[in-house]
Amino acid sequence: MMSLAEATSPQGTVLGALITFVFYGVGPLALVMYLLNATGRRKARLKAEERRLHVAALAEANKQTSLDGDQQGPTPIASDSGSQTDPGGLPASNAIAPERKEL
Repeated sequence: MMSLAEATSPQGTVLGALITFVFYGVGPLALVMYLLNATGRRKARLKAEERRLHVAALAEANKQTSLDGDQQGPTPIASDSGSQTDPGGLPASNAIAPERKEL
């Protein structure tokens, strides 16, 4: 109603009516709807977390079942503890020295 009055007023403009509609109508309504849906979002988040834990428990149970039939267990990964890596995961021997440009 305020935006309609703004648009039809002799001193009002359509741009003023649009701004009034957004700030006095759409904005507050969106805020109220967001706040009223807080419990629904929390329930959905808890349900998703419960589902994730259930899937993880099933995966762990399947992993245990497959390990019970296989007496060897997982194979150890050979690691080269003597070499160091840079932050990119490359061996330090492959490091490239930075070259600075002259000004």
